[in-house]
Amino acid sequence: MTVKKTKKDLSEITLTNYYKQMLLIRRFEEKAGQLYGMGHIGGFCHLYIGQEAVVVGLESVAKKGDQRITSYRDHGHMIACGMEPKNVMSELTGKHNGYSKGKGGSMHMFSKEKNFFGGHGIVGAQVPIGGGLAFANRYRKNKLLSFTYFGDGAANQGQVYETFNMASLWKLPVIFVIENNQYAMGTSLKRASSTPALYTRGAAFGIPGQAVDGMDVLKVRAAGLIATKHCRTGKGPFILEMNTYRYRGHSMSDPAKYRTRDEVQKMRAERDPIDNLRSILVKRFKKTEDDLKLIDRAVKAEISEAADFAINSDEPPTSELWTDIYN
Repeated sequence: MTVKKTKKDLSEITLTNYYKQMLLIRRFEEKAGQLYGMGHIGGFCHLYIGQEAVVVGLESVAKKGDQRITSYRDHGHMIACGMEPKNVMSELTGKHNGYSKGKGGSMHMFSKEKNFFGGHGIVGAQVPIGGGLAFANRYRKNKLLSFTYFGDGAANQGQVYETFNMASLWKLPVIFVIENNQYAMGTSLKRASSTPALYTRGAAFGIPGQAVDGMDVLKVRAAGLIATKHCRTGKGPFILEMNTYRYRGHSMSDPAKYRTRDEVQKMRAERDPIDNLRSILVKRFKKTEDDLKLIDRAVKAEISEAADFAINSDEPPTSELWTDIYN
């Protein structure tokens, strides 16, 4: 028998799916932190814990074919756009079945299939590339968008403003997403920026912007709908400043002594994006503890399987040293 789904049913399904996606990113990053501590992951590793609502909310308004590009804090973006956790983890551990054959590591993954264009280690360098993706979309008249992510620290880089100028001049379909997690490496926003309202940075170029509660997936989605409509109708770029927060240090080597433990605990207790959506599921849809524990167990099992897959996979053959090299 086919059961007709009501609007309420669909909303419950949708919100439960957002919850699963955010939880998947959280558990993935927690496991990545563990594997780093055990020596399975080397090099740099920047965790996305606390910022999950940003990518999940924006991916909910993306259409097939839209591109996304970001900086080095990129694992959450990969998982949110549908890249397989086991292959992402394999790349982190330097294995041949990773997305970049084990040669890119944490900061330099790429998936043509999912239109994920990296993972970039140079601060702000991905922004002009995101503008280039949008230029290609405008040239092809395909109505696709470029979601170009960067942080509050990168917002002070010169190439960002060069890209703003060209994007506005040519009305490029690009959403500039500033993930303002309040600390550029170890420096707070108020100590590094003369204009803390980063979404206004496009005003000189005629680019509209909006500040968003980046800890609330529903508010992120609502802002994303406004921005995507603006861009898809040929009005040019849009800036979304996602006010969010990272719970861990800038990278795994950062003890984060520039902020107090009380500050972090307060954010976790009052603003956590997963806990807040969990409360909505319980209050609005009467989800029980057992329902939510079942989801958590399934997510943990998937991440555990991804970790085992990565650890037990083969390293790249030495012949890979000579591939993907351009003169």
